[in-house]
Amino acid sequence: MNTQKKFRISALKSRMVFRLWSIMMLLVLFGIGFMWIAQIYLFEQNYVKTALTETEKRLEPIMKDLSTQDLADDEHLLPVMSHIAGGELILMDPQGQLILMYSSGHRINVQQQQEERIVLDIITRRKEFQELLAGKPYQLVDRHQDRIFGFELGFPVTYGGKPCVVILHNVVKLKTILDLNRRQLILMSILLTATASVLALLLSRHFTQPIFQIQDAVERLTHNDFLARPELKRNDELGQLSNSVEKLAKKLQQVDLLRKEVIANVSHELRSPLAVIGGYAEMVRDITWNHDIQRNEDLNLIISETRRMSEMVTDILDYSQLQAGYIQLKKDWYHLYDILESEVSFCRPAADQHRISLNLVCEDKDIWLYVDALKISQVIRNLLYNAINHTDEGETITVTMQHTSDPIWIAVINPGAPIPEEERQQIWERYQRSQHQSGRRLGTGIGLSIVSTILDAHEMIYGVDCQSGMTSFWFSYSGPFHA
Repeated sequence: MNTQKKFRISALKSRMVFRLWSIMMLLVLFGIGFMWIAQIYLFEQNYVKTALTETEKRLEPIMKDLSTQDLADDEHLLPVMSHIAGGELILMDPQGQLILMYSSGHRINVQQQQEERIVLDIITRRKEFQELLAGKPYQLVDRHQDRIFGFELGFPVTYGGKPCVVILHNVVKLKTILDLNRRQLILMSILLTATASVLALLLSRHFTQPIFQIQDAVERLTHNDFLARPELKRNDELGQLSNSVEKLAKKLQQVDLLRKEVIANVSHELRSPLAVIGGYAEMVRDITWNHDIQRNEDLNLIISETRRMSEMVTDILDYSQLQAGYIQLKKDWYHLYDILESEVSFCRPAADQHRISLNLVCEDKDIWLYVDALKISQVIRNLLYNAINHTDEGETITVTMQHTSDPIWIAVINPGAPIPEEERQQIWERYQRSQHQSGRRLGTGIGLSIVSTILDAHEMIYGVDCQSGMTSFWFSYSGPFHA
């Protein structure tokens, strides 16, 4: 509950929420603006044009009769025309003097109607009216800025045997309808803006809340809370991001465990040779300093432990520098058999101490590879140390090289219990060990992680297989070679 409340508070203060809300509101305002433009410049004009066309169509039969008929012959024509127009009908003589005026079919007295006098004054001032007096009919939309007030039709007629003009002016009914439409549009705009604002806020918070959950989990991870999880169950991109953060948290948790293990392992590995060096140095000083044979044995042991410490420090530094990309491979053409034979010979004394035989099997001894010889030698040595640590006394370790097709396959094979399936990927990671069967600890404990780093740098494929009581650590070379 507190977490959800925290997310809600964060959402209200979030710039992302404000930006999403602003974008949605801009779209809404754009839609409202489009409605207003469409209403003013399209719908209202179309409405006026439609009303004007409809009026002309309804007056068409009367207009045909007026071409041969005098208006004074039928006293009902003028009221009917005024009713059809839905506004004022004004009859004037050629000098512009008012003869009759009707409004919606009813005759009115202009002298008693102030509003009608104003309309009459506006009409007589237009240039179209002067052209009408000259016999030219007209039609126009009466508008001011963006406001439409009505329309007018002016045409010459005959009244009482004299030429006159008739003006049909529609303003009241049409203006009322358009004003009503605009008031409705204003109300709809206000309601739409308010509704859209609330919905935009809710949707923005809905979209951003998962992001805040992911952000909170990442921040907790940065503070070493490796149990933090976004806990999002979604099938969209945010769900994928949440899954990625969970995978990252698991990896960081593993790294944290590895960090603790490396501190414990390195502390133990360094403490053991230091204790041996210190103890035997004191023994040489206090007891065997004057016995040549025993003193030499003790000093050789001190030198051996010192070398092991040096190898450990070197391996740790090499691994860190390889991972950081500080060490570049120095590739050249090297004889593969010489590399394998040299490392087998180097490790044979250590194997002999435990009555373990090392056997080198090469199908083709004249193959040259384009590699970093020192690094490949380090790979073979670490694999041999690993095999010796896991092989019982009296057994045989075999180093093989096969060249059946394009890849060259190299393997270090030793008898022993199989490595559990779940550990076969982990053993290549930093400072991971399988349980030593014999209690031996040749190497530094990070040999396989160095092997994987070097082989990755050479872009080689590698792995471990366990079949028929034999464990095979192998890698294959697919680069350039020649025989």
